[in-house]
Amino acid sequence: MAQHLGNQWRATLAEQILTQSAMAESWTISVGGRVYGPYSLEQMQGFHAENRLADHSLVARAGEEQFHPASEDAELALLFQPAAPEQPDTAAAAEPAQPHRFGARSEPESAHEGPAHFVIVADMKSRSIAGLEEEIFTLGQAHRFGPQSWVLSSEASINTIRNALVQKLGKIDTLFIVDAAHDKAAWFNFGPETDTRIRKMWTRPVEFTGAEKRAARRA
Repeated sequence: MAQHLGNQWRATLAEQILTQSAMAESWTISVGGRVYGPYSLEQMQGFHAENRLADHSLVARAGEEQFHPASEDAELALLFQPAAPEQPDTAAAAEPAQPHRFGARSEPESAHEGPAHFVIVADMKSRSIAGLEEEIFTLGQAHRFGPQSWVLSSEASINTIRNALVQKLGKIDTLFIVDAAHDKAAWFNFGPETDTRIRKMWTRPVEFTGAEKRAARRA
């Protein structure tokens, strides 16, 4: 009987240790005053690989009450360390590394003739709209049609525009850009759930009605 109780106690203790270890290896993310998670280390690594977790993203481990930048977490900080330099490739020029941003979608660069047309929508809570607008007007011909909305005609790619504008945003500011000419989108600082939903919606095939299909065939 005593041996049975001892075995049961040891099994319970081991389960508690494993549970506490698993909780310690999880994080929540604070975006715009909302908390998301918890997420495992593998999920956090995935967010980083998708440019959705930045060094300044606010995170907290399980059991912590205060959020702090991801770069200050001992384990997550390893994600933001520069990779070991590789031997230069003489056959192709090296491309500069792009900054890691939370809530951004990467698009492959594509050559195009003439300027593309963009719609830019921001939600500035921590920094001045003037600084963002000034940067937008340096990228091409632009017009502000709403409190924090612009149309832009520019030769720059959507990645170039996004990387330029996020420098003008604070930790709780958000940005959404649509390239109307190439059916592309880029965004910044949205929560993981919103980020995933936008990705699914944006890549979903467009469904046309019967009249639209007939009009497309006639065209």
